[in-house]
Amino acid sequence: MSAWYLTTLLVVGASPSNEDESRSWSIFADKVYTAVGDPLDDGLIRVQDGKIAAIAPGSSAGDGENSLSVTAVTPGLIDLSARIDGGSMSVEQSEEAIANLRAFDALDRFAEDWTRQAKSGVTCVMASTYDDAVIGGLSVAVKTAGADSLTERVVRADVALRAAMGQQPSSRNHPAFGRPNDFYSRRPTTRMGVEWALRDRFFEAAYSKEDASRAFPGAKELLSVLAGERPIAIQAWSTQDIRTAIFWKEEMEREGFGRPRLILDAAAEAWKEPQLLVRSGTAVVLPPYPAQGRTGEGAFMALDTAKILHERGVTFALSAHNESTPSERLSMQPGYAMRGGLSFDAALKSVTIVPARMIGIEKRVGSIEVGKDADLVLWNGKPFEATSRVLGVLVDGRLILDPRAKQQEQGEAK
Repeated sequence: MSAWYLTTLLVVGASPSNEDESRSWSIFADKVYTAVGDPLDDGLIRVQDGKIAAIAPGSSAGDGENSLSVTAVTPGLIDLSARIDGGSMSVEQSEEAIANLRAFDALDRFAEDWTRQAKSGVTCVMASTYDDAVIGGLSVAVKTAGADSLTERVVRADVALRAAMGQQPSSRNHPAFGRPNDFYSRRPTTRMGVEWALRDRFFEAAYSKEDASRAFPGAKELLSVLAGERPIAIQAWSTQDIRTAIFWKEEMEREGFGRPRLILDAAAEAWKEPQLLVRSGTAVVLPPYPAQGRTGEGAFMALDTAKILHERGVTFALSAHNESTPSERLSMQPGYAMRGGLSFDAALKSVTIVPARMIGIEKRVGSIEVGKDADLVLWNGKPFEATSRVLGVLVDGRLILDPRAKQQEQGEAK
């Protein structure tokens, strides 16, 4: 058997066709949480060909094969910092700033991360490059399940430019001390150097508008960020990195280069700088709540961080960073935020409609509304409560996790 034939057989076997799979359902829930309005008691959701066709009061879903009954339904969860990537293989290692690289090109269709995310209720993620580069490239919004092809799962391409502050982008580099012995003998080697690399690329891109000879690969993508056509998502864990990113944004505006839309990812210490966030109009993606308070790069994340940001009017979303343990998944993060004082309504929005709006995909996902994609999470109790669990998941109307199997198990246990 040839290697080519074996490889083809494995790929085909790993990607069964969905042509005969149903994408039309009747779903009854004691409570339907739409994320954009008041909850609907005893709600019936009609799904037709992968889209939400109707939402109305009802008494049951009926007895048909495509009928489901659960306690609660929410929109599919959205994670803007899912961190499904190929590690250092997903970023250009020979350059520190390469804006025209696309994260989608390095995604692994067969990674187990997709299945874990989908079955835990995450139906859409923003996939980005690994944060070993100061500017890593363009992120993509993609469904975690559904169609066989990742290309068919793309909700929107090039939704944001990925960048990073802090220690990580400079961690592999070192001074040459004479003759370089590898291509990591280069700048940046410090936090200050990381900031310099970011500013240098954006200054050069801005100058290239007047002097075409200064243009370079990626300049067009950087100019689109300065023009506000797409946001820039910068990893910034600690206070010093949060300040640096915001001061960079304000410098671009002060110099007349444009008005970039800034999203701070993994901003654990955002609770220390709410006034800067409000002043600059910066949005935030919070990292998963740590059990001991300390997160990446030694940053401290207070339990009431989400509450503080909400009260100040800062746009924020919660994330899980692709953590695999049940207690760290995205479906658990709103519950932790609620323990810190955040309301249920704000917690629900922070994992549904708010992240969708942050990257401009709210017309398709993020809420339960007629005409939107049928990305739904089915619960056995009130969402985000300690005793509630995800029973079922639909992505584009496809039943990824069947609640009937779990309900049958629970019935037999009784």
